[in-house]
Amino acid sequence: MNTALLTTLVLGFALGMKHALDADHVVAVSTIISQYRNPLKATLVGIFWGIGHTTTLLLVGIAVIGFKLVIPDQLALSMEFLVGVILFALGIQILWMYLPKKKHLHVHDHGDKMHAHEHFHLRKGGGEDVQHHPLRQHKSLLLGMMHGLAGSAALMLLVLSTIQSPIEGAIYILVFGVGSILGMMVISTLIGLPFALSSGRFASLNHTIRFIAGLLSTALGIFVMIDIGFIKGLF
Repeated sequence: MNTALLTTLVLGFALGMKHALDADHVVAVSTIISQYRNPLKATLVGIFWGIGHTTTLLLVGIAVIGFKLVIPDQLALSMEFLVGVILFALGIQILWMYLPKKKHLHVHDHGDKMHAHEHFHLRKGGGEDVQHHPLRQHKSLLLGMMHGLAGSAALMLLVLSTIQSPIEGAIYILVFGVGSILGMMVISTLIGLPFALSSGRFASLNHTIRFIAGLLSTALGIFVMIDIGFIKGLF
């Protein structure tokens, strides 16, 4: 392995770890992690996200390098816009749990007087672990794959400018992917700790953190859709 390729691979690993810190990645993963109380599950979310992300980049990268394909700007913008839609949907999913159910009355007897009080209940699932349904279990994998599509254009330009061989390009993407997997694994573990520590004795704090995560995801999703759709000219 020549020095230039080794340097490129080291750079790819570092860029992969840095890529995991992108705001849209962190916020998207946070909304999933917020539904778990176990730090190990949070770590797995990051790992599966990274695997999905790497899988998409590898497939697209081989096609671009091997067949000299060019990703149209409009398609790249469309994928970025889709990320905004996903962030918005994830945020709304969290916020939906905190909407009150239909208002109803509780009647209380205070001595010789009866009082009716309006009462709300939060929707079930606000503080429970996500069930191990296959679709939910692999949500982070699918999200990683979608984010891989959105970020593939910039990465492919970098690869094409430094690597000519499809095999070397695939190795580069794999190294980049390992970096992103490790980076997201660390980040998801750190993000999962506050949710895990506050889920027991500090349930109200846990609900607050989850609510903030939902708000951030919703707000960032709206920002991305406006930025890509109107400022950068998708529509």
